[in-house]
Amino acid sequence: MADVILELDAVSKRFGPTVTADRLSLTVEKGEFFTFLGPSGSGKSTILRMIAGLESADGGRIRIRGRDMAGVPPWGRNLGMVFQQYAIFPHMTAAENVAYGLRVRGLAAAEIADKVATTLHLVGLEGLGGKNATLLSGGEQQRVALARALVLRPDMLLLDEPLSALDEKIRRDMQTELKHLQQKTGTTFLYVTHDQEEALTMSDRIAVLNRGVCVQCEAPERLFQRPRTRFVADFFRGCNVVEADLIGIEAGLARLRIAGTVAVATVDRSRACGAGPVALALRAENVHLAARAEACAIRLPARLEEIVYRGTNVDHLLRLADGQRLVATSTRREVDDVQEAVPIGINADEIVLLED
Repeated sequence: MADVILELDAVSKRFGPTVTADRLSLTVEKGEFFTFLGPSGSGKSTILRMIAGLESADGGRIRIRGRDMAGVPPWGRNLGMVFQQYAIFPHMTAAENVAYGLRVRGLAAAEIADKVATTLHLVGLEGLGGKNATLLSGGEQQRVALARALVLRPDMLLLDEPLSALDEKIRRDMQTELKHLQQKTGTTFLYVTHDQEEALTMSDRIAVLNRGVCVQCEAPERLFQRPRTRFVADFFRGCNVVEADLIGIEAGLARLRIAGTVAVATVDRSRACGAGPVALALRAENVHLAARAEACAIRLPARLEEIVYRGTNVDHLLRLADGQRLVATSTRREVDDVQEAVPIGINADEIVLLED
């Protein structure tokens, strides 16, 4: 049986008319890198603060290692926290910052020195312990904040958008380092971000939040390729949402009418619905153009309206026969002439019926 370290049971929280947690229930396993992902105002930071004990829930239960956290103060939960603002002491060296919590706990000087050296090495700051915190780069300061939290051996490390203040290159490097650090330590990470790529890169599981509701919680690849709702499909860049008519479902196959063309798609979950309007999710990289369309089971007529060069890929903006727009993405230009009629192809197992 999985070792559950955190359980949220119907947790609710609101600030006036704003709901930040709406009977939220989920579990996190020990050693998991678990991410709360969502737009601003979705409730992800408030949920993290309730887990930490910095905010109280209006209803429901929060349990850590099976213990109800009602009335337990932040310092009694054995959690570490890392924020967007590094919150390190500017008048101290890197080593003194890391040692601070250990000194408060009254550990012997020799033990503190050993733990600090080990943790600085773990986060890649070996040899920088004597450097003043204000002389460190942004990435190095964030490593100090991580080391200060990890040196106390927390049951869970809570990270609230810790990389958002860093520039893009350092942020990408830190994403990889954070994942490696989590794997090396085996510490449970609870991570909050609005950045899709960040969540996909690091997480074991991702909970997508919308107005305090968890709309989908899955492994990154599953979440990215098989969204369940229009909100999740729209949230991830490069996903087309196409309106269609469902004619019927039989033996795991859905018969659809897409922009006037009848097509058959594979359904990967049972749907309790009859014929009528449905929404489909279709990744832009799974829309095939011109010659590549010929090998696909589903082919639709379209017109190319615009080509957008994005460096590593090219977006082809298309319009279907019924006026709907969608994007086809590839590593190079597939068609050169704008306003040209172009066939598009889709594989039957790459269409997702949304549950809205």
